[in-house]
Amino acid sequence: MKKEHLHAMSYEEKYRMMTETPVSRLISRLAVPTIISMLITSIYNMADTFFVSQLSTSASGAVGVNFSLMAMIQAIGFTLGMGSGNYISRMLGAREQEKAQRACSTAVYTALIFGLVLAVLGILNIDSLVRILGATETIAPYAKDYGRYILIAAPYMTVSFVFNNHLRSQGNAALSMIGITTGGVLNVILDPILIFGFHMGISGAAIATIFSQFVSFMILLVLVIRSGNVLKPLPRYFTFQGWVYGEILSAGLPTLGRQGLASVASVLLNVAASGFGDAAVAAMSIVTRIMMFINSALIGFGQGFQPVCGFNFGAKRYDRVLESYFFCRRVALVFLLAMGVVMFAISTPIMRLFRREDAEVVRIGALALKMQCCLLPFQSFVIIGNMLTQSIGYSFRATLTAVSKQGLFFIPAILILPRIFGVTGLQLAQPVADGLTFILTQVIVVMVVKELREMKVKAECETGNTGQKKS
Repeated sequence: MKKEHLHAMSYEEKYRMMTETPVSRLISRLAVPTIISMLITSIYNMADTFFVSQLSTSASGAVGVNFSLMAMIQAIGFTLGMGSGNYISRMLGAREQEKAQRACSTAVYTALIFGLVLAVLGILNIDSLVRILGATETIAPYAKDYGRYILIAAPYMTVSFVFNNHLRSQGNAALSMIGITTGGVLNVILDPILIFGFHMGISGAAIATIFSQFVSFMILLVLVIRSGNVLKPLPRYFTFQGWVYGEILSAGLPTLGRQGLASVASVLLNVAASGFGDAAVAAMSIVTRIMMFINSALIGFGQGFQPVCGFNFGAKRYDRVLESYFFCRRVALVFLLAMGVVMFAISTPIMRLFRREDAEVVRIGALALKMQCCLLPFQSFVIIGNMLTQSIGYSFRATLTAVSKQGLFFIPAILILPRIFGVTGLQLAQPVADGLTFILTQVIVVMVVKELREMKVKAECETGNTGQKKS
């Protein structure tokens, strides 16, 4: 009885924290760990790209090719993790703990199953897989060496992404940061040791990544099991019932669209770049990592906003949902404007840091980076707007905004522009897609904000009427 009472008190304290703490302070508190987690996750790829780039241009291109494979693994983990996580936030806000528990367990075990299937099929068809992902003749041997190890890690990587999102959705972002940060630091340390110290080349980079990811997984698993106020993935709650998957996919569909199409877009980018040689593949791969690193900080900040948004929407505190959205959008705009100016100014030195020995890689990459920096501030409206619609369960509109950047607009751009403008078209594809995505997202978010304001007025009227009746 005493243990149950303590657990209930812990939940009540969390409920009050999520619905009463000033949103600027609450989001900032939750966002710091998630920003660190996202930056560290991005460092996994940045470290591999940096150290492998010292080997050769073809090896650098192989990391870019396998980024598409990593995107597939992330698509599984993030879809199930963010889909169930957003549902968990809303159910905890509505005090429906058993439903939250069902979603938690089902998402974890489903991620494990999908990870195993991807690993087996991928390893058995590794030659065909790297070709499909955009590897050239010279890049393919490196891509296979790297890809085999990544596939071995797929089962526990998918579950790690789910754990990470579950911890955040329950207001425990600091716990998720511990596992992610430890793995990221370990990866950066092991990369040069295995690549150069043990002369393992690109295989060393892959081994460093999957070992570091395993350490992160084990830490997250222990934290989930031992934390008193965190939902556990108990087998008895795992179910194949349609309503559970319906709720997970309803909230996770935007993530599936975003991550799945990011994988497709990455493949098409590699294929388009391969027509202009290994230098183009390597250059666009490096630019993608740099932009991911910048955006990861904003996504981390937004992920501090999501549990606050979902929890308060479930609790019918629409005033706090709106206040949270506008606060995050202001912070994001200032941050990306500053980053856009800085990265535009140092685009050439940044590219030289990765591949100084290849002037063509530097030339192609520096111009592509400058073009993307010009549109960078607009991503504040896109990312925060998408997170708003996803967190409150507006599945269709959230999916539409999520798939537009890398799917609806980027895929046609990468298929058409390089054929017309050559390498310049390759560099223009992402900025064009970003601009069009901004326009579409603004149209959708303006309507959502209007609806939330109407809900706020209605809720205030109902509260007023209830108070009058009681008096």
